[in-house]
Amino acid sequence: MKWITRERPKIDRIACPWLIKNFVDIEAVFIYAPAEKVKKEAKKLKAIPFDVPDVEFSHHEDKCTFDYIIAKYKIADPAIHTLAIIVRGADTDRHDIASQASGLWAISAGLAYNTKDDFELLEKGMMIYDALYSWAKYLQKEKHTQNPVDHLFIDVFNKFIKQKAAQKKTPDWVKKLKEIIQDQIDTNLSLTDISKSLDINPSYLSREFSKHFNNLSFGKYIRKLRIEKAIELIKVSNYSLTEVAYLTGFSDQSHFTRIFKQHTGKNPSAYKKELTKSKAGTKG
Repeated sequence: MKWITRERPKIDRIACPWLIKNFVDIEAVFIYAPAEKVKKEAKKLKAIPFDVPDVEFSHHEDKCTFDYIIAKYKIADPAIHTLAIIVRGADTDRHDIASQASGLWAISAGLAYNTKDDFELLEKGMMIYDALYSWAKYLQKEKHTQNPVDHLFIDVFNKFIKQKAAQKKTPDWVKKLKEIIQDQIDTNLSLTDISKSLDINPSYLSREFSKHFNNLSFGKYIRKLRIEKAIELIKVSNYSLTEVAYLTGFSDQSHFTRIFKQHTGKNPSAYKKELTKSKAGTKG
């Protein structure tokens, strides 16, 4: 079978080929393509697309593509299920669910940075998963240090790490996303385009967005910020309402008016008139 996914792989797009080669189809061939061309190339080459939005082999709920393949092909090997948690944690930035996840992410990111050819990257990445599988199957109970004093220090350190992991931590991508939105609030923002710049799966980003942005979807959050900016412009500038709509990223005046009324209960012209009367009354 031929399989195709997005170029510049790091976690899922290397882990899945390893899993397929070892547990699904030893003769599998893997193809990397630009994200926007994956589905088109899949039809052309009669290949199975994976780890892209809106295909069967992709992220589902809080699970990644690696998890889906395990479920799809009923892979029962306990070592694979151990490995799945590590892959999921690294691929979705949930490093708290497996202590090895952050290490896998670091190694994968560094490997991708050093290796510019995707197929060479896949070949090298396969070795990582060979090693992780051997660890999961045969070496989980082994420790690097054997000295009792060293064990004492490690136990104390592990307790500290678990306590820190238990505390809720805001992912780094949230801060970066807030900066992108702040800088580009008046442009045509696309969650798909933003996910590329953050190197995060669009489905995961869409699913996780509301958890970090006032329980609002991406679209509602953007509209909220644009209306807040519009109100500020109406208060402190002499821009016409058409200009305010343009400066806050609305495609047309009617769209601006409708969204403004949803948020404030008044259309922009009525809001501006009331504000002008209020200012006049204050001066009097």
